[in-house]
Amino acid sequence: MHKKRSAAVAAASFLLITGAAMATAPASYAGTPGGTRASDRNRDFNGDGYEDVLIGAPGATVGGHSGAGLVTVQYGGPKGVTTGNARVFSQNTTGVPGAAETGDAFGKAVATGDLDGDGYDDAVIGIPGEDLTGIGTDAGGITVLWGSPNGLSGGNSDWLQSDAAAAGNRFGSSLAAGHFTSYVPGDLLAVLDKVGLSVYQYQAAPQSTTSGGASATRGDAGAAPFKLFKDDTRTPLSAQDEAPAITPKSLTTGDYDNNGLADLVVSGLSEGAEQGYGWSYVILSSDTDPQPPIAVRGGPVVASGDVNGDGFDDLVTGEPHSPDDGSASTTGGMVGVYYGSPDGPVGQAGPGAPPVWWTQDTAGVPGVAERGDGFGTDLSVGDTNRDGYADVAIGASGEDIGSVVDAGALWVLRGSAKGLTASGALAVNQNTSYVPGTAEKNDKFGAQVSFTDPNDDGYYGLLASAPGENTNDGVVWVFSAGSSGIKLPGSWIYGGCSLGASCLDARFGEALDD
Repeated sequence: MHKKRSAAVAAASFLLITGAAMATAPASYAGTPGGTRASDRNRDFNGDGYEDVLIGAPGATVGGHSGAGLVTVQYGGPKGVTTGNARVFSQNTTGVPGAAETGDAFGKAVATGDLDGDGYDDAVIGIPGEDLTGIGTDAGGITVLWGSPNGLSGGNSDWLQSDAAAAGNRFGSSLAAGHFTSYVPGDLLAVLDKVGLSVYQYQAAPQSTTSGGASATRGDAGAAPFKLFKDDTRTPLSAQDEAPAITPKSLTTGDYDNNGLADLVVSGLSEGAEQGYGWSYVILSSDTDPQPPIAVRGGPVVASGDVNGDGFDDLVTGEPHSPDDGSASTTGGMVGVYYGSPDGPVGQAGPGAPPVWWTQDTAGVPGVAERGDGFGTDLSVGDTNRDGYADVAIGASGEDIGSVVDAGALWVLRGSAKGLTASGALAVNQNTSYVPGTAEKNDKFGAQVSFTDPNDDGYYGLLASAPGENTNDGVVWVFSAGSSGIKLPGSWIYGGCSLGASCLDARFGEALDD
């Protein structure tokens, strides 16, 4: 149980971050070794120019406590990602706040970004099952592992919790970091819990409590160096016309209007009379022309990237479990694509129009839509063949392989100048040739997918996880990429034990940073 400490924050219920606090971004903003684009993945923890890999195993046993959870970090390099250069972090790691306890779920959510603007990306670890003294169970919390020339360590890590923490809120359930404003040298941190959305700013020095709370310098175990980032122009998302209030589930960032600032997407499931449908709110970052949020159909899974190569990030939504309308095409899962524009992401026929919908029944997509497939369980967007068009990986953790229930599968659809296409579509499961393993019941292969380029060759390979593999131990697959896209020959797998971590029932790969 973590002791309650002031973290200089108060819960904000679904607030915008447009308005007076936004500005046009400079060409670069971070300290050495350099700046970054608004939509970059931001996961170079040691500043060597190679992308690193952050994986959560929230079910791992730590210090005898089942479900305490851990994360692993693998540093990229000329040879890509390996199992020989990994670090393992938990709440029993020296310097990390708190202590490993049963059900904490450290690593249930992960994110990365340069929160302090020093040029080294930081790892943000959600702990939604954290119990807080004097507050109650599952109030939740967050640990930040700060990047440095030597990568991550527990010694200078920090703790963040809401001053409005309450039992069951599960603070830290979803996380995202982005350069939403040039007024702050580093990225801002967006956090979801059961109450809604809060956005935080790192502050390097203590501040007065008169503006919403106390703070402390980094490394002070008595408080966290963050403050609530807000202004007086924000509007509750639930107040938007012609769109439902949503129960928020996930976050993503992207520069959909190509203004150099990251935009924030809050995605979830509709409330009210028509419950359970995916909807997302897009919050464009600008103070020169603040706009209300854009409500779009689709979610609660979201990812971003430039699918059609026009310089605008595009928004991809996944709705793996739609309410039953009698159609397997929808109850088997749907993926929607909105294309970026000066007005933000727009549908097939322009602003306000539906997205381009994709299912397993779409022409050219391998497979057949069936109820419970979970097509769109997870998404990632990245350029696998270096042609300038980002491709889309789609997980379906509920896909049955023959008679094997919920073995799971994934698809990779190609980007093009005309947008997402089924031409050259790739479908993969554990029974596919050259793929290690065998499809088994409840493996949930494809539960998480993440494009990554850890050797910096410009070809984005793919990580895919099956957290149910080996009765919930969890395994991650590594697929490299080249001029023809994802390559299945040479693919390999590893689990927590391969990295020196606890692996029994760890659900390794339940969270992959993307």
